[in-house]
Amino acid sequence: MQLLMLFTFILAIFLGFELIVKVPSQLHTPLMSGANAISGISIVGALIAAGKTGNDNITIILGTLAVACATINVVGGYLVTDRMLAMFQSKGDKK
Repeated sequence: MQLLMLFTFILAIFLGFELIVKVPSQLHTPLMSGANAISGISIVGALIAAGKTGNDNITIILGTLAVACATINVVGGYLVTDRMLAMFQSKGDKK
């Protein structure tokens, strides 16, 4: 089972790299916005990992750390996307 998970992880790395390299620069902002929405799923997985019942404290610690890191990733990504999109607004549209 662990070998299958390692294979899936390595395949995801190669696939992600190839996908990002081939994206034109004009599409990076929409791609980043979509990726941030999808990465919200990692928060759900981290919450499940943190909430596992058991005697293992390391599981709770790593799950809580995963929740914190996933939340920082999603919130930071949305802030960067918002700032990038604000650069494309005309001067009359700004608040």
